[in-house]
Amino acid sequence: MLQTLRFDQDAPWKQRFRAAAILWTQLAAANKTRGIAASTRSGVAQIYAWDVPTGSLRQVTQHEGGLYYAYLSADGRSIYYHDDAQGNEMGHFVRVPFEGGAPEDITPDLPPYAFFGLQGSRANNLLALIAFNEEGFMLYCMDIGPEGTLSPPRKVYQEPSMIRAAYFSPGFVSANGALVALGSSKRSGSLDFSLLVVDAHTGQPIGELWKEKQSLEPLAFSPLAGDERLLGTSNETGMKRPFLWHPRTTERTQLALSALEGDVEPLDWSEDGRQTLLCQSWQAVQNLYLYDLESAALTPLHVPGGSLGYHDTLGRKAYFGPGDEVFAEWTDATHPSQVIALSHTTGARTSTFLPSGEVPAGHPWRSVRFPSSDRQMVQGWLAVPDGHGPFPAIIEMHGGMATLQRERFVPASQAWLDAGFAFLSVNFRGSSTFGRAFERKVWGNLGYWEIEDVVAARAFLIEEGIANASQVFLTGASFGGYLTLLGIGKYPELWAGGMAEAPVVGLETLYETTGGAMRSVQMSFLGGTPEEQPERYKASSALTYIEQVRAPVLILTGRNDTRSPAGPIERYEQKLKEQGKAIEVVWFDAGHISSALQTELGITYQEHMLRFAARVLGQPLP
Repeated sequence: MLQTLRFDQDAPWKQRFRAAAILWTQLAAANKTRGIAASTRSGVAQIYAWDVPTGSLRQVTQHEGGLYYAYLSADGRSIYYHDDAQGNEMGHFVRVPFEGGAPEDITPDLPPYAFFGLQGSRANNLLALIAFNEEGFMLYCMDIGPEGTLSPPRKVYQEPSMIRAAYFSPGFVSANGALVALGSSKRSGSLDFSLLVVDAHTGQPIGELWKEKQSLEPLAFSPLAGDERLLGTSNETGMKRPFLWHPRTTERTQLALSALEGDVEPLDWSEDGRQTLLCQSWQAVQNLYLYDLESAALTPLHVPGGSLGYHDTLGRKAYFGPGDEVFAEWTDATHPSQVIALSHTTGARTSTFLPSGEVPAGHPWRSVRFPSSDRQMVQGWLAVPDGHGPFPAIIEMHGGMATLQRERFVPASQAWLDAGFAFLSVNFRGSSTFGRAFERKVWGNLGYWEIEDVVAARAFLIEEGIANASQVFLTGASFGGYLTLLGIGKYPELWAGGMAEAPVVGLETLYETTGGAMRSVQMSFLGGTPEEQPERYKASSALTYIEQVRAPVLILTGRNDTRSPAGPIERYEQKLKEQGKAIEVVWFDAGHISSALQTELGITYQEHMLRFAARVLGQPLP
């Protein structure tokens, strides 16, 4: 039985959406009294100048569509962010002074581009940009003068295949500005990367690490002048593990971490270059450690449950703060993301440095595991509403490939729980932190094992008495939206309805209408182009299963979305309507992730879904 749905402005679920959250933070590498933060406190995600000693935040951007990325120069004087049009993710980087001011386009003569990172050297003498558009993937470098003047961008390296660095890497440019570290897919033609270091002035390769069917990627150069050692990761063992490498001497040292299970990712170097901050991720649970590079001593820090980072792909998770503290971006199912401080010495939590907004009490999540069709155990996060089951249920599939769902604050989940739905978010095959074999099971057969795992999730909910078998809905955004549409077509008898946000629909048509990173990702997961692998594309496309769809469908999407373009969605809608099937497509003047950056848009999306589910179940609406 559903609870009475509330859509008034004071509804608790709307209050949770509106609570100010800290999406991520960054300190100036050479001036830790200054930092920046991305926050939704204005109702739209904007960049704030952060006075670290006082903890005060001052808004410096007024971007209409919201911002999810920025970079603060090492000296703390300049803030750089990507300026696009209404969330289309194509534009130019601009910079503003830390004190605020008019934005300055730093690449005025380049065509619009998307990006995989922008970073400056610790010496503040070089700025590197990894950009991509229809021309390919390019590394541009700009010299920074003593007064902060920038040279025109020079293209020092280009590939048709993907090159990237972690968005929030603490240093893919060496401290002295001489070298840039990249992950390159040139050798593999897939999402297996080689670690490539190039000269920042000539683009000439200085060193490269590469092994077939492995991925080696950069994290950060040493912060010390003259020390060109690089922290990177390799999945050679089946798990992501950190190592130190000197690209000029080729000396490589694996960090001694046999006591830790799962993925271990380096997050930051200490100022003196003697320690690194490590994040262990295993079965979607995280822990923090300090690792002494001289003695190999491993010291745990005490993370208070939940997880690190607003989202798996945003922010640094944790980093060395000023003095004796480590700053961690922390959240759990009932607390929006905030910055807490942990003692470098004792590992204990010492304070909440940047708090989030207050929210009405919510329902906790708990980790569950269940067997899939091949007996592989699959993990998910479950929350149940007040009362006794079985309940109507929501199965959510996270967005992104090779990402995951961690225990974090998701206002949408609490909205479903308030309404009387059980909620289960599934870390299906292809998700990270469960090992390389689990993550790569989907390669060449995209969508098959993910849906098998989601079907198993439904069976688990019914067998445990949590879900009513006739009232289970699928939902997800981006890649999760794709799986929603695929799932209701492949197993039409199982679902009460499907709700997809910004979904990828037809992979073969998507290949034709997109370029850059999206095309590279498709070729990686499906082993080639639609012409080279027609059967794989057909089997993985939601368009293939349209005739089997029975459940009503809701799609929420943006006209400015370059990752999930309009054409395939319009084709999907037309074909369903031609067959007399129930589908509603709601278009917005928005981009791919606009609902996460704009609070009121996120509320609008959620209200559409609540009303849709209530109608399907025959619930009277207020």
